[in-house]
Amino acid sequence: MGELLADVVADLTRPLETVRGIATIVLTLIGVTLVIVASLMRTMVRLRAITVMSNLFLLAGAVTAPHGALVLLYLILVPVNCVRLAEIMRVTRRVEEAARRKDLSGLWLKPYMKAKRLAAGTVVFRKGDPADALFLLMEGELEWVEIGTHQPRGELFGEISFFAPDRTRTLTGRCVTDCLVMRIRGDAFKELYFENPKFAFHVSELIAERLITDVRQLQHKIDTMPAPLSPELGRSR
Repeated sequence: MGELLADVVADLTRPLETVRGIATIVLTLIGVTLVIVASLMRTMVRLRAITVMSNLFLLAGAVTAPHGALVLLYLILVPVNCVRLAEIMRVTRRVEEAARRKDLSGLWLKPYMKAKRLAAGTVVFRKGDPADALFLLMEGELEWVEIGTHQPRGELFGEISFFAPDRTRTLTGRCVTDCLVMRIRGDAFKELYFENPKFAFHVSELIAERLITDVRQLQHKIDTMPAPLSPELGRSR
């Protein structure tokens, strides 16, 4: 047992006999520490940034070891995490710009959506359907069948049902003419929503503004309705 323990200690201290060994241990320890720190981050930007740094230190440690398999692994992980970090930062900039310009249209989501051309008469979704995607009307005319109104071009639609407790559509959307509609899947939207607090906050602003606008329009209709005749006036006639 004593010999086994001595062999383990010797194996652990052997790298300390050379400068390369010391460098390997130091770089690896820094990389592992950064991995732990990254796991404690609450925002994806910081998590990805620290993960990239940890990958770089672990890559350097693998090079000085040298350890071919680990070098290959971190050569793959570094660019992958860099790309993801760049995507998150790009979303953040777009959200900040949209918030600064008070842009509640949803056009800033366009780079993350897929375009689809729909023929006149096509139903985008029906009342009661599950809300599994968000949409953006770019071209054409789309009507809300139950209430007889039309969807403005360049505005996001379907987002309120997406956040409703029952996650079902409250209206039927149908193309009056040929339409170009952008679509983002619900899981992709949720990924953006939960990865970026600023994105989530701006989407909340958009939904709140839409609801306030709907209430104002309804109040305006109520205010402009003719007053009902009183019973006394009705009897006098």
